[in-house]
Amino acid sequence: MTKWHDLLENNGKVPSWPYPIRYDEEQEIETDVLVIGGGIAGCWAAISAARTGVKVALLEKGDTVRSGAGGPGCDHWCVVPANPHSKVDPDEWAKRLTEYPVHAGDLPKDALPLTYSNGIGTQIQCREDYDTLLELEQMGGKIRDTDDEWIGVEGRYDDTKFMISPRLSPDHATEVTIRVWGTTFKPALKKECQRLGVQVFDRVMVTSLLTEGGSQGTRAIGATGFNNRTGEFIVFKSKATVLATSGDSSLWLLNTELAGYNTFPRSRAMTGDGISMAWNAGAGFTLMESTGMANLGTGFHHTWYGGAGDASYENIQIVDNNGKKLPWPLQGWPDGGAMRPSPEDMGKIAQGVRDGTYALPFFGDFPAMPEIERKVTWKMMLDQESTTRNITNTYERAGFNPDKHLLMNYTFIEGTSHSHWRTAGRGGPLVDWDLKSTLDGLYIGGSQMYSAGDHSWAASTGRYAGRKAAAYASQVDKAPVSRDQITLEKTRIYAPIKRSDGVDWKELHAGISRAMQYFCSDYKNETLLNMGLDALQEIQEVFVPRLYALDPHKLMRSIEDLSMLTHGQIILQASLERKASSRVLNFFRIDYPEIDPPEWNKFMTIKLENNRIVTGELPLDYWGNMKENYEAHNTDYTGVYQEK
Repeated sequence: MTKWHDLLENNGKVPSWPYPIRYDEEQEIETDVLVIGGGIAGCWAAISAARTGVKVALLEKGDTVRSGAGGPGCDHWCVVPANPHSKVDPDEWAKRLTEYPVHAGDLPKDALPLTYSNGIGTQIQCREDYDTLLELEQMGGKIRDTDDEWIGVEGRYDDTKFMISPRLSPDHATEVTIRVWGTTFKPALKKECQRLGVQVFDRVMVTSLLTEGGSQGTRAIGATGFNNRTGEFIVFKSKATVLATSGDSSLWLLNTELAGYNTFPRSRAMTGDGISMAWNAGAGFTLMESTGMANLGTGFHHTWYGGAGDASYENIQIVDNNGKKLPWPLQGWPDGGAMRPSPEDMGKIAQGVRDGTYALPFFGDFPAMPEIERKVTWKMMLDQESTTRNITNTYERAGFNPDKHLLMNYTFIEGTSHSHWRTAGRGGPLVDWDLKSTLDGLYIGGSQMYSAGDHSWAASTGRYAGRKAAAYASQVDKAPVSRDQITLEKTRIYAPIKRSDGVDWKELHAGISRAMQYFCSDYKNETLLNMGLDALQEIQEVFVPRLYALDPHKLMRSIEDLSMLTHGQIILQASLERKASSRVLNFFRIDYPEIDPPEWNKFMTIKLENNRIVTGELPLDYWGNMKENYEAHNTDYTGVYQEK
């Protein structure tokens, strides 16, 4: 592959844009169900909808064959309580996960008076995850050891050839997580989309939702976007829309020099586009005040995937520099979600480092593992996870051999991430039992939802949202789009190409990130949050009008900045509304220091109504009885799930 540096060295100039420029052209596409986002959830939504016989279009900013956080692969299919080896009831497991969800795993149980879970998505995952997995196998995804390559590996069942994760099912008490060959999934999904006649539009960035009458808060009837190679503007008209663009991993940190971009293993395309377009359309959101620590591959901080210490490194004992075993769980989620030791055990290890009980650095002891377990971890699990294959290939090229060498763990060498390196938390659009947002015609799938889960969550909820959107589309007529709404959006999107200098996308992104670091970091108060809103407003009024783009790719990056700008404003507004601190939400206000006071144990909601912010609240169990409501809304579902 030719490197950019070599290209410039040899030619002495920047090559011309290799695609035809078509900014002045416009295309219209009509469909029944429009799916925005071609990641795991989006592909499943498109397939599920197309199977019902409706016309489907799928829009993806990159190339659907490998796009999204799960595009490169995954090594675990989690939360499969309906699989034949499961020792738990799917409905009971769903209830358990809402009481103590996996994503809260690094918190001690006594710190969890509430969980802010998504009971609707969790119930769907527990009921339909196994059906989804079997359907994926029919498409060509590999989910079993059909070649008998791993006979003798702990957790392998000879009758089904499923490989149950031994460390995500401690003592084989639950058996709810299956090891899989996730690199086969995305190509199989795209191929199935094409087989079913789904119109797949790769390299199309969606910029806005079209609404009935062009008004905020009305039915979603399509979307606008542009081709990020040609610049051509496209209007999509639909009866129903599934939003599956995931979240935003880029808001607090721009770092293209040290880390290639700024996060790992998230997709570069995750820039809050779906959040921005749903917000502007008037959809309701919740948990937008929640944020997390950006401790994954910032370039300033090592990712735990790069050094033994994550669930992908199954069965590996962590030892200190003298070979002493640490009280570190064999990588997995023992009783509730911890990828690493509990906070109490981490404190004991830290104290042991200070008093000399444990000697830094720490290592994953590959050579001490049984040979077959070492091989399945290195050659299958790490080879199938989203981006660990790149890591293992790099290590091997450098001479690393897991048969002989220990792999360094960086946790106590680097310490914790700085508090201003953050990422968006659990926030997202509200959904009902059809995974419909607060807007008619707009459905939500995958990690675009609030309190979303992992790869299998994206698959099962995307699949569910697709079939619900198809059912809706079969019952309604198309509505005419507003030409005024399209014209305004076209003017907004193409503004940067009208300029040849000013502020470029990197500069604008860096400014947005710095404002979020300064004013919405670990600890917050009303003054800081309002200063943050003022800073983002200044960026919007003074610097956005100077934003320029010299080609369609840079135009895409520029519009991503505008999405992030909107996302930041929502987070700051939502943070002002929660006048209490919450350990579970990683939300701390200096002016309201009490942690999780009972009167604030609720979902705070926020939306735009006539361009004015409207807030509200919902109880933490607003979805009601999970089993009963799921069954009431899915009387016609014909999956393979059977009652235990």
